[in-house]
Parts: sequence; C-alpha cells; structure tokens
Amino acid sequence: MSEKSFNYCLTKKALIVSYFCKKNQKDVHPIQKILFSSIFCCLLISCNNSSSDSCGSAWLGGEIINPKKDYIILSQSRQVIDTVPLDENNFFMYQIDQVEPGIFFIVHNEYQALFIEPGDSLMLRVNTIEFDESLFFTGKGADKNNLMMELFLQNEKESAEMPAMYLLPPPEFEAKLDSLKQIRAMRFEEFIASKNPSSHFKKIIDASIKYDNFSKRELYLSANSRKKVFGESVEIPANFLDYRKEVDLGSETLRSFYPYYRYLSYYLDNLAFEEYKGEEYYNRDSFTHNYIKSAMIDSLITNDSLKNSLLRTCANRYFLKAKDEDNERKMLDQFLKLSTNKKDHKEIEKLAKATIQLTPGHKIPNLMLLTAENTVKDLHSTFNGPTVLYFWSSNSIKHYKKIHTRASELKSKYPEYNFIGINLDTHFKKWLKIVKSSGYDELQEYQFENIDTAEMKLVINSVNKAMIVDGNGMIINGNTNIFDLGIENELLASLNQ
Repeated sequence: MSEKSFNYCLTKKALIVSYFCKKNQKDVHPIQKILFSSIFCCLLISCNNSSSDSCGSAWLGGEIINPKKDYIILSQSRQVIDTVPLDENNFFMYQIDQVEPGIFFIVHNEYQALFIEPGDSLMLRVNTIEFDESLFFTGKGADKNNLMMELFLQNEKESAEMPAMYLLPPPEFEAKLDSLKQIRAMRFEEFIASKNPSSHFKKIIDASIKYDNFSKRELYLSANSRKKVFGESVEIPANFLDYRKEVDLGSETLRSFYPYYRYLSYYLDNLAFEEYKGEEYYNRDSFTHNYIKSAMIDSLITNDSLKNSLLRTCANRYFLKAKDEDNERKMLDQFLKLSTNKKDHKEIEKLAKATIQLTPGHKIPNLMLLTAENTVKDLHSTFNGPTVLYFWSSNSIKHYKKIHTRASELKSKYPEYNFIGINLDTHFKKWLKIVKSSGYDELQEYQFENIDTAEMKLVINSVNKAMIVDGNGMIINGNTNIFDLGIENELLASLNQ
C-alpha cells in the first residue's frame, strides 16, 4: 500500500474511533476506552494489510440506545447486504466494500435511509424511544445525512399543517407550496456553497425537494376528491397538473428513495380513482381502488424492480384492510400474474392466506394463551358469548391505559359483549404486575403463549386492532379499530341479527 493510501485509510479509521471516544467522554468507562484502543489497533493492522481499493470503500458504525434487538440490518434496493451485531455496549461497525454512491437503509425496529459514497466513515447515534428526533450523524458523510434528516423532519412538520392548506383554492395552495419549496431550495444552495457535495448527492436532494412538493399536490387532489361526497369540491385548473410532465416513472437511482416512492403511490392513487369515480367514492382501502391501481402500476411503471415493489406495497396494504374473501382471492390472483418477484409471491400468498381466514364466516384460529395464574388456556375456551378481542403492550403506558379505558366504555354500553385484553409482550411477570397494579379483571386478561405465531395468524399489524367474534368463535369482523366510532355500529348490528 502506498503512503498516501495508508494515511487516507488511517484517517477514516480514526474517525470511527474518535466518534466513540469523544462522545460523552465522561460516560465512557475505562474498559470501553481500552476496547476502543484495541479496535483502533486492529483496524490499523487490517488496513495496512489490505489493498487500497478496500480502504477506499466506506464505513458505517454507531450506537443504538435502548435497542430492540441485538443487531441492525443493512440493505440497499430491498436487498439485504448484511446483518450487523451490536456489541455489549450497543455499538456496531461495518465496512461496505465496493460502494456505489446512493441510498442505503439500516433497519432496527424502524427504517432509516442513509446516503453513502466511497470514502465515507459515517457514524450515527439514535435512541429508539424517539427515533427520528434523536438521530444524528458524525464523521465523514455526516453533513449529507444530517441535511437529509433536516429535510425529512421539515417535511413531517409541513405535513401536519397540510390539512389546513387543503382548504385553500388551487392558486393559493400552489403559491403557498412554491414558497415552501423555495425555502428548501435556498437551504440546499447554502449547503452546496459550503460543502461542495458530489453530483450523486445533488441529484438525491433535488429529487427529495421535487417529489415532496409533488406529493403534497397529489394529496391536495385526493382531498378534493373526497370532498365530492359532501359537495365541497372545487374545480382544478388544467395547468395544476403540469408538474406531472416532470415525473420519471422508472428511475433506477430513486426507486428505493422514500420521497420518490411515496409520490408514485399517491400519483397512482389519483389515477386509479379517475377510473372508477363515477361508480364509487374515493377509498384507498377498497378492493376496486387497489385492483385498478395494481393494473395502473403494471401498465405505467417502466422499471421492473420498482414495478414489483409498488405491486407488493399495494397488495400488502389491501390485504391488511380487506374483509371480503372473494375479493381477496381476486386480488391475489392479479398480484401473482403481474409481479415477477417470486419472493414477493411467497410473502403475499402467506399474508393473503392469513387474512382470508379472518374474514366473516371463518372461525378464529385457536391460539394458546397464558392466564394470570400462569396456566395455559386455548382461545376458543374463553368464548361464552359475543366477544371483542383487543391487544396491548407494556411498551406504551399511555396506550395500554387508553385502550383499557376504551374497552371499559364499550363494555358499559354493550354489556352483552365480553372484552378480552391480550398482551403482546413476552415477559410474564411484568405483564402480570401491570394487570394487578392497574386493577384490570384478571379473568379477562391473557398473554399469548407464542407471540410470533399469534401475530402471524391474527395479522396483528396495529396496536389499535380489535376483532369481533360470536360465542362460537366465528368471526364477525376480523379487522376493526377499537377507537373507530364505527365499531359501535358493528356491535349493535351484530346484536340485532
């Protein structure tokens, strides 16, 4: 290795170690300092014995506070690169060989997009309790990723303000949106002037600014479509849609970049509605909407990998909300014909099989439960009348208190129903302590014996999910929301049958 390559490599390794050593030094235990020094020596030796190409790759490392698992997953374009273990101090470090500049993802309970290019030594620190708000980067490549995070959080803030903006007439909405876009553009121009980023990164941020703006325009159209039900919609000028002429329907570079991917989904939602707007109201969850949307994806998206990904997302979203067996089978047949990704076939077939079993007329799977007395009981034996099942976890005190309060309110209005709370955690003593200290009815509280099996068979994808069954365990509604006002109509309707 040349002296120049060696020094370049040494600088990158030092960045990794200095991140850990400089961060909150007062909290670093002496043993940790020894560990960091040992790591540095090992890296130095490995770099000295490797080729310059290897040292010209990229490093990713960091600390996960309050980790949910003992590893992170690194991926790119829906392909897993590696599973990286956390050490005893919740740190990880990984070298990415032969880096192509672009978007990578780390997965640890949540997804986080990263921009990485050759020569980066990117360090991150995140607390899983407040993932987005606590995430920050240091090291080479940090400026780019901190900017991406800044724009992401800005978009989240703006999204919260959008419902009020959707009330504006089209010209005023466009003017407001253009001013928000200009603020972002000026911020990026300042960044370019001070940091001189690569052309690859410029394309990513340009796309982020553009497609975040386009997404809000599509959502404005969707909101207007929903207003037609109440006779409150407005006329959309033809030139309002001119931005669609700039849309790339098959970008390989952006296909896994969330602002772009999200925009395409919104765009296709609106195109799908145009096909059925004379027959049904706008409903992103309906069979008609998703069946037509899937056909639109197949006919319009020019990148096969992007097309398969959008088809998978569309099907997944539909099945998680679906309640009609015949329509689910039609949706599955269409998906298998349109998608060319065999791995996705298996995943969606598995999901569809589970959701079909939860449609009305099927008997709920007879899962095994743990009682407050630490005995095993099967789910079917708990039914002695119409029953509402709801789910909770100790991970959110606010939520489990709220959902139990909601169950008590419904119980007082509909005493004909039993309300059974099932805990989704694996720590028996902790669960039981909460049940006892909160004064919950121990005869109506259970914990799954095998949470993985239960989540798969009952498709528990929301903390607010509830299921309504009759006294024999036959499903009345296998996928409702306990906080939805409509659940009371369902409870009444079932009693009156």
